[in-house]
Amino acid sequence: MRLIGLVILALSLTLAPFAVEAQQAAKLPTIGFLGASTTSAMRDMVASFVGRLHELGWMEGRNIAIEYRWADGRTERFAEISSDFVRLKVDVIVPHGTAAVAAAKRATTVIPIVFASVGDPVGAGLVASLARPGGNITGLSVQQNDAAPKRLELLREVVPASTGWRLSLMPIVAPPCST
Repeated sequence: MRLIGLVILALSLTLAPFAVEAQQAAKLPTIGFLGASTTSAMRDMVASFVGRLHELGWMEGRNIAIEYRWADGRTERFAEISSDFVRLKVDVIVPHGTAAVAAAKRATTVIPIVFASVGDPVGAGLVASLARPGGNITGLSVQQNDAAPKRLELLREVVPASTGWRLSLMPIVAPPCST
């Protein structure tokens, strides 16, 4: 759920300028939430997302609107949903997963895109670099493979060799399954 908090922080920074405008104009700042699967499958994630927005003072229907769209596990729907968000002129798009972010990127170069989870945004061609993503896209990367050697290195420092633990940087491979 820490991931949700970081996405909310990025959204807050993106939407902050709209808070004053929202008081003057009838249109609320709007988040386009692109869910990769179904409403029920993402229920907990959405509850955390909306809960954190509330903690930061964003109340759905009062000072912010959220347009939810669900791809129902069909990646071919990402382009259609992203185009719908562009047509609706949402203020920020929040997609989840590499394919959804790529579709949003193809749909707009103007609307900010804050992604919740992408494995390798640089390798996927979504951003220029992690330090300076560039364009209208930012978000959180979950590059677990890149962090594994560093985690083992830190574990070696914390657990001295005298404890009898033997740590290796070799990947762990599961034995083949017997049928």
